[in-house]
Amino acid sequence: MSGIAIFTDSASDMDPVQAAAEGITIVPLLVNFGNESFKAGVDLSTAEFWERMVAHDAPFPTTAASSPGDFKTAYEAAFADGADAVVSVHVAGSLSGTIKSAQIARDMLPDREIHIVDSQGASMAEGILARMAREMATEDRAPGEIAETLETRATDMRTYLTLETLAYLKKGGRIGGAEAAIGTLLSVKPIIRVKDGVVDTVDKVRTRSKARERLIELICERPIDRLAILHTMSPDVEAFRDEVLKRAPGGLDPADVTINLVGASVGPHLGPGGVGAAVLYRA
Repeated sequence: MSGIAIFTDSASDMDPVQAAAEGITIVPLLVNFGNESFKAGVDLSTAEFWERMVAHDAPFPTTAASSPGDFKTAYEAAFADGADAVVSVHVAGSLSGTIKSAQIARDMLPDREIHIVDSQGASMAEGILARMAREMATEDRAPGEIAETLETRATDMRTYLTLETLAYLKKGGRIGGAEAAIGTLLSVKPIIRVKDGVVDTVDKVRTRSKARERLIELICERPIDRLAILHTMSPDVEAFRDEVLKRAPGGLDPADVTINLVGASVGPHLGPGGVGAAVLYRA
């Protein structure tokens, strides 16, 4: 079926210009710095977000889901432009209310074919699935088949990140103050995994170099189908990418492995200096 519009949200960390060139529309989430509110990637770029994020005495940013009205407007625009159906891929419902807004918007357009897909993750875990959706749409796959395939493949997706500090997890309410204080004293570097919509700490390593070594071990534990490197202003992310490529079982085409700077919808929970990957393992 031709004429399928593909959507995701700004928690995918896809570059808006690149996504548009690929035929993927991004619906922005909100990010707030004190009393100032911005649409992520629209009136606050990723670079501008990080400039504010690390500024001295800057208020800690908070995030909010897109509204059902935002999604309804976006979907209606796609149909007005000639789309026959929509496949919309979003941050895990366990992590954000965004997918609920998309589902409400779908229900407000009962005469339209709209498929909402829970990526079970965030950042490029969404982006990878959105790109797969666009590829399948180009192959004239039916929208329902595309959505079903994405939901199945989401179970093979993992996101791994090692963080420079526990402070942002504390500010975001992910860990308690005592644990953050101990982690700081011991220079503990947590390794975070997102699997099936659940964020957990899979390891805590005493030094940055050991944390990255353990991170690469986790990323490369199974043959990889698709991979996107993620970072939060990490200065040596290219060297990290090269090491992952060198050790990936079965090999990967370097041209297919992107480096993605985490943006305003996910970055507040991670803080600067983190590095990791969204990994789609072979089925």
